[in-house]
Amino acid sequence: MNTFALNKSIGMERRLSEIEVGKTVVIKHFENDDIFLKLMEMGCVPGELIVVEQVAPLGDPISILVAGYILSLRLNEAENIWVEEISVTENKHT
Repeated sequence: MNTFALNKSIGMERRLSEIEVGKTVVIKHFENDDIFLKLMEMGCVPGELIVVEQVAPLGDPISILVAGYILSLRLNEAENIWVEEISVTENKHT
C-alpha cells in the first residue's frame, strides 16, 4: 500500500494556468469574484489540493484532479485561481 505525505509549500503563489503537468498545488485565493461562485461549486475552494493532470496540445483547456474528480478548466478560468506548489512524497510499504 502506498501512502503520500504532504510537505511544506515550496514556492510562491502563481496562477493555476502556469503550473506544469504532474505538480500538486493548494488553492490560495481567487482573483476574480465573478467566477468565484462557479469555481467553488466545482470543488475549487481555498485550501483544496489540486493536481494538474493534462494540458491540451494547444494549451487550452487543462484537466485537474480536485476534490476526487477530474475537472476541465479553460485557461481564462485557471488564470483566476492563485495557488502555491507543495511537495508530495510517496511512502511505499510492501
